[in-house]
Amino acid sequence: MVESSAAERAYRQTKEMVLSGELAAGQLLSEGEIAERLGMSRTPVREAFLRLQAEELLDLFPKRGAVVAPVPAGEAEDVLDAREAIEVAAVRRLLRRPADITRACEELRQALDIQRAYARSQDLGAFSEADEKFHRTIVAAGRNALTARFYNSLADRQRRMSRRIVSSDPSFFDLVLRQHENLIMILESCDEAAFADALRDHLDGTHRR
Repeated sequence: MVESSAAERAYRQTKEMVLSGELAAGQLLSEGEIAERLGMSRTPVREAFLRLQAEELLDLFPKRGAVVAPVPAGEAEDVLDAREAIEVAAVRRLLRRPADITRACEELRQALDIQRAYARSQDLGAFSEADEKFHRTIVAAGRNALTARFYNSLADRQRRMSRRIVSSDPSFFDLVLRQHENLIMILESCDEAAFADALRDHLDGTHRR
C-alpha cells in the first residue's frame, strides 16, 4: 500500500510538473533526478514514467531516462476544433431551454470574476485554470453528459496549450477578459450564430495567434 501510494504521488506530481511547464518539452529526465526531487525511491518514479508514457506525456529511452514529449504537430488545431464544436453545440442546447439562460450567464459571470482577480495579480497559472473553468461552464450548461466527458478528456492537452500562450502582458489578460464578457452578452441575447462567430474569433485571437 505504501509503495502504491508513493507511485500515485510520483505520477501526480511529475504530471503536474509537465502540464504546468515546469518540466519543458524536450527536457531529459532521469528516474534518480525525479526521485530525489520528490524525496522517494526510484521504483515509484519508474511506475509513474510508464503511466506518463502511456498518456503520451513522456518518451522513454532505456538506460537514458525520459524526455518530456512535445505537443504533437497538428494536435493543438485538433483540440481547438473539438472545443469549438462542443461549446457551440452546448449553447445550441441551452438556447432550447430559455428558462435556464439567466442562471447559466450568472455562473459564467462568477467564473469571469474569478478570472479577473487572477488577472489583477498576474497569476499566470491560476488565470489559465480559470480560463478552462469558464469554458467548462459553457459546456456544462448544455447538459450533454457525453460531450461533457469528452471535453473533460481534453483537459490535459488544453492545459499544456494554455500554458504556452498565456502571457504576462496585461494586454493579453484584457483581451481574454473582454472576449469572455462579449461571449456572455451574446449568450444573453440568445444569438447562436453570433456566439459561434465570437467563439471562433476568441480562439483565433488567443490560441491560434
